[in-house]
Amino acid sequence: MDWYVLSVETGKENLVQRFIHKRFDESVISAVVPKRRLQERKQGKTLEVCRTMFPGYVFVNTKMSVKTYYDLKGIPKYYRLLKRYHNHYTRNQGRICNGTRDNGDPAEFFLFSKVDDNEMKQILQLIGNDDVIEFSTLYVENAKVTVCDGPLKGWEGLIKKIDRRKKRARIVLRFMGLDKPLDIGIEMLSTPDTNPIS
Repeated sequence: MDWYVLSVETGKENLVQRFIHKRFDESVISAVVPKRRLQERKQGKTLEVCRTMFPGYVFVNTKMSVKTYYDLKGIPKYYRLLKRYHNHYTRNQGRICNGTRDNGDPAEFFLFSKVDDNEMKQILQLIGNDDVIEFSTLYVENAKVTVCDGPLKGWEGLIKKIDRRKKRARIVLRFMGLDKPLDIGIEMLSTPDTNPIS
């Protein structure tokens, strides 16, 4: 099975996910709405919130076919299947003519743009089993970021900017062929020896 992205009504991602889990057996289609935990200030109070990583999108893991494609079209608040941002015509894929490519392969595999395996692997590793990117603990020394704990550990290269006041790290993920900047919640240590629990 491969990963695909559904474009849905913004703010209705969890509703679409519930509809998919209700209508389809999880062995046929599973749906994920990646989220990130952040701290936000409202009326002088700091609150912990969970925000959707990719508003307007739901990830589905399935063996895509024409039937599955049309079954998904019956889901409320669903708009379309997202396509990768690049020209699909390549020497190996060929043109689509009468339902097949020039080389005779079924066209359906060309019509459905799956998420690149490396892109999806990165997203899945960051969100973990709960589909949420939790806070990472890190410190900065001599302009070098070191992540001590959390989902960003080992992914320091993704971090492009640190906002100490808002307790956020700006990372850039590859998403359907495009670079997507995202803010991720962090806990800052003043020195490497600081105990984050105290």
